[in-house]
Amino acid sequence: MSERREGRSQRLDKWLWFTRVAKTRSLAARLIGTGKARVNRVRASRPSQTVRPGDVVTLMIHGRVRILKVVDGGTRRGPAAEAATLYEDLSPARQPGKSEAPSAADPAARVKGSGRPTKRDRRRIDAWVSNHAHPAHDPDAP
Repeated sequence: MSERREGRSQRLDKWLWFTRVAKTRSLAARLIGTGKARVNRVRASRPSQTVRPGDVVTLMIHGRVRILKVVDGGTRRGPAAEAATLYEDLSPARQPGKSEAPSAADPAARVKGSGRPTKRDRRRIDAWVSNHAHPAHDPDAP
């Protein structure tokens, strides 16, 4: 039976769904269709593209690159523990010092879901925009 499992190929959208990378097969197909999936460094052109054990699938999900090596094709969409046996995660580890928060140099950037800017935030944004939109007039400049 192990010989059969090694040679098993499966549709890419189905494999992404079985591995719980995508919540539904249609979302997996959309991920592939938008060009955010690659198989062995080649952009996946269609959801019906096949993957085999040993293939490397690279995905861009939620602003993060995930690199997954196909270990098995799978037979069903089971629990997360079962899904984890279908791939080997080769993704680089997240850097603990890297923050998702906007930098102080760009006050117009806001954390998603933080609501409307406060009056103080609005003043900072206006000051930053006015400084960058209208550079100070230099009389010595040509």
